[in-house]
Amino acid sequence: MEIPDKLTSAEKRASIGLASIFGLRMLGMFLILPVFALYAPTLPGGGDHFLVGMALGAYGLTQGLLQLPFGMLSDRIGRKKVIVFGLVVFALGSFVAAFATNIYWVIFGRVIQGAGAISAAVTALLADLTREEHRTKAMAMIGMTIGLTFALSLVFGPLLNHAIGVPGIFALTGVLALLAIWVMKSYVPEPARTHFHGDAEANPARLKDVLKDPQLLRLDYGIFALHAAQMAMFVAVPVMLAKGAGLTPDHHWWVYLSVLLLSFVFMLPAIIIGEKRDKLKPVFVGAVALMLVAQLSLMGVQSSLWGLGAALLAYFVAFNVLEASLPSLISRLAPASAKGTAMGVYNTAQSLGLFVGGALGGWLAQRYGFGALFAFCGALMAVWLLMALGMRPPPAVRTRMYRVEGLNEARAATLRSELAALAGVSEVAVMADEGMAVLKVAKSGWDEAAAMQLIKGET
Repeated sequence: MEIPDKLTSAEKRASIGLASIFGLRMLGMFLILPVFALYAPTLPGGGDHFLVGMALGAYGLTQGLLQLPFGMLSDRIGRKKVIVFGLVVFALGSFVAAFATNIYWVIFGRVIQGAGAISAAVTALLADLTREEHRTKAMAMIGMTIGLTFALSLVFGPLLNHAIGVPGIFALTGVLALLAIWVMKSYVPEPARTHFHGDAEANPARLKDVLKDPQLLRLDYGIFALHAAQMAMFVAVPVMLAKGAGLTPDHHWWVYLSVLLLSFVFMLPAIIIGEKRDKLKPVFVGAVALMLVAQLSLMGVQSSLWGLGAALLAYFVAFNVLEASLPSLISRLAPASAKGTAMGVYNTAQSLGLFVGGALGGWLAQRYGFGALFAFCGALMAVWLLMALGMRPPPAVRTRMYRVEGLNEARAATLRSELAALAGVSEVAVMADEGMAVLKVAKSGWDEAAAMQLIKGET
């Protein structure tokens, strides 16, 4: 059996459509980051940095609490129903924030936005619509879309602020969510069948195993710290650029554009070295150390445009490397049968980090100043660096997934043993209830043809 190395037209359609939904939703979420701290003082109560941080990070709390339950609900009532409902809720929160007359209504709107927690349901739908052996490619498309959306939002946020203001950006966010519903209805195919996917969804029965794994907990803390620092920073950086460095808000976009473009130049070689030469741990540890340097640097350059630019460049190089590396590390270190559960915990930690970073960072800025905010971010990174130094080097493996027809428990046990005996196979999980085999294999030199013979039942 030869496996096609390309996505089918239906898989491409599903991947592009669902990546677009992620992108439309996240673009609206990210666009306010570079401008909200400057807009907030025009609102009653908006002069309090703590409330600014709450407004920035509040959506992370409801998103973190609800995304896994929404994913599980989609198993019961259907993916598209949950996704459309979540987008409607997200749009409602956006319009509440757009018409807010004080900072408290903005916070309320952001809480509602976060309650439209569709990430797990979208991932599950993508799993329904793609073959096991090509699902990683489809998931990567979504990941790249989110990364590109974040970069674009930092550039276009200040430009849109000049054109339509922050209330206009919130309203645009609501419109983009409604557009995402149209994409869902008109472009994303209907799945032939809906069922649980262990590689893409959280399994409550495996949560205990995942939460007891010290290697995975290191990564969960890492994504928590990374996004806590990200949200805390945007309480301070726009104000520092405007008041400290004297740069008018309309021109902030070129600072972000410059550092982002340069960061990609430095990031790509690091990613290539880490992935292609199996130097992922040194590159990863180096990126965490650079993030620590960036946070400490931001403490001392609050009035220097060039100093801010240099510190932000270090930040975005580290951020981009870590954002790209962390999912790869989760995939390599998570048990083959519990990857979806590991990713679910990871995504929840990320969302909660957004909330904690906004709230605690804002509180520190209000009470002790921006220096304390960046000291907090630096402390998060210092703890992460110690954890990263003790991390087990990730195995040089890749994950392969295959559909297995007519699978029962007895056949699953036999197939598991047969596949585990093949050269180059380091871990095997065969799930009879899902009709799927998941293998972690060497990057080269393993016998895929022999594996396919076993999976087909050929001798």
